Amino acid sequence: MKFNPLYAAIGVLALGVAALGAMMVRPFEDAPKVAAPVSAPAQFAQSDLPKPAAPATPAKDEQFVVKRILPITGPIKYGEWHWDEQGVPAGPLVITVDLDARVLSVFRGGYEIGATAVLLGFGDTPTPTGVFPVKWKDANHHSSTYDNAPMPFTMNLTPDGVSIHGTTVEKGYASHGCVGVPNDFARKIFAITPVGTKVYITRGKMVSKGESLI
Repeated sequence: MKFNPLYAAIGVLALGVAALGAMMVRPFEDAPKVAAPVSAPAQFAQSDLPKPAAPATPAKDEQFVVKRILPITGPIKYGEWHWDEQGVPAGPLVITVDLDARVLSVFRGGYEIGATAVLLGFGDTPTPTGVFPVKWKDANHHSSTYDNAPMPFTMNLTPDGVSIHGTTVEKGYASHGCVGVPNDFARKIFAITPVGTKVYITRGKMVSKGESLI
């Protein structure tokens, strides 16, 4: 058989095409495989979690914080009173009455400027407890209920007539619910107390330096 160059060329070409086809369909087994990203759930330590805010503590109004107590030695006796406003700055007035101690105190801007023993109600007409703004004032008031009795320097607290007023403060006496103070003390407190001033009448509540009056 004679060698035909044309047939040889065709054979070589066929082998090349077959090899190329094999390369095209072969997977790239040696190529590195890339893993798909996986999202893990976030983990938080207990300390990382937000904490609820603590409730805010209301700030004290410095005008009503006790800054001075008058230096009085021993219990205040009936008829005794004290007054010292020297050097005390201007400020809101607060009046307190302790029924157990039988003492009325006057504070200006947190400084105690006056204190006195008082007469209080008794029996069927006790002195009430609570917060009472001064409703009206009358320097020459007389009682419309008790025989026109004089009530000098009256500062009225309630619709039924309970007031702070001047009187003779002696042991063994009582009022019909009013807070009776010595006349000279009544004159002083009357002069500086505007209508609307709050009077705090309590039983056994005492405030100390640094505490709020209201």
